[in-house]
Amino acid sequence: MATDITISITDRDGVTHEVQAPTDMNMNLMELVRAYELAPEGTIGVCGGMAMCASCQCYVLNDIALPEKNPDEEAMLWEAYNVKDNSRLGCQIHLTPEIDGLAIELAPYA
Repeated sequence: MATDITISITDRDGVTHEVQAPTDMNMNLMELVRAYELAPEGTIGVCGGMAMCASCQCYVLNDIALPEKNPDEEAMLWEAYNVKDNSRLGCQIHLTPEIDGLAIELAPYA
């Protein structure tokens, strides 16, 4: 049974979009942003979701429990620009029912 969740995404122009996200397609936040075309082509998911570029960096805006950062994500955020305490890589956050209601803001593209 397919279940959609709602994710709030503030794009790089400051516009907030409430989007429906499928949880049955093994997608991640970076792919969701690309699917809804909320960032210009070539400015998000440059590495294809391998946690190697930080182009999908986002800021988590609410207290939704997310999986811990893996070592690859930690390493990439250590080297990235515009990193904050609430920074995550969108490619490392999979769309699951547990993150329903998540609010994020896309980090500036550096």
